[in-house]
Amino acid sequence: MKIKALALVSGGLDSLLAARLVKEQGVEVTGLHFKIPFCKLDIKKSLPDIGIKIIEVDLGEEFLKLIQGPRYGFGSNMNPCIDCKILMFTKARELMASLEASFIVTGEVLGQRPMSQNKQALDLIKRASGLDDLLLRPLSAKLFPPTLPERQGWVEREKLLDFNGRMRTPQMQLAEKLGIAKYANPAGGCLLTDPCFSRRLKELLNHRELNLENLELLKVGRHFRIGKNARLAVGRDENENDQLRRLAGPGDYLFHPQDDLAGPFSLARGILAQDSLELCSRITCSYSDTAAAGEIDVFYRQLPGEAEKSARTPCVPKTDFAHLLI
Repeated sequence: MKIKALALVSGGLDSLLAARLVKEQGVEVTGLHFKIPFCKLDIKKSLPDIGIKIIEVDLGEEFLKLIQGPRYGFGSNMNPCIDCKILMFTKARELMASLEASFIVTGEVLGQRPMSQNKQALDLIKRASGLDDLLLRPLSAKLFPPTLPERQGWVEREKLLDFNGRMRTPQMQLAEKLGIAKYANPAGGCLLTDPCFSRRLKELLNHRELNLENLELLKVGRHFRIGKNARLAVGRDENENDQLRRLAGPGDYLFHPQDDLAGPFSLARGILAQDSLELCSRITCSYSDTAAAGEIDVFYRQLPGEAEKSARTPCVPKTDFAHLLI
């Protein structure tokens, strides 16, 4: 019977190479991609075809719980890398039986990331996830004791590698050798490593507003705290204006300048009194192309069905609102 493995694929080069190396040894490999709210990658568009089936599993709600108090803390920003991997590897272990997989494959490289890929962290992740000897890291396998897949002869240890450290040259050379020309940026796509996004996320947590809808909004535009229980997102270009219109839900307010002026759509969410609506109008105005105008009309409405209203709004510099910027 053909041995089957489950390979965690992030979309980056390392996980792609790891899956391919194991597949080259005759193992039937299924790719497993976990969707989390902080990853910008579309795996279906980004992953090159290496001849494996890809399964996607959404970890949205579970990740929200994790981010509020990771047992092993955060990295340099809001990235709970160790807890994140333990969650993913635990979920992968739980899926093994239904997919008839005998072991798990990951693209981790010893020493590549200071927090989550040193020897102590890699050992901790292996044990805490319950995978232990069933976890194979093909790119650095020779730097660790032989795992069960190696001892059983499911894969040949001599065909595995000893990559170590942060240099990407060995991976790129291997990709060229295997004929893999297109792959994602090495920096990945996790927003939790971004200082600006992390600052916004901390602010969201501090106001107890963390949910999947607010996380999606957090990814778009400039953000302002306009009240204890209200925030405003201002589009920075036409694409973000479109995204804000799509993200607007019942109870939200949408703002935009008069039609003959270029400017943003803004989305306000939360509890808004009249003075908050006026503040949203002024901020929207400040990011519009008002030129020498003394004041303009800003239109707004509350979703889903409120009729659009207008407010004659004075044009003031955007610096007047810098203290509200998150």
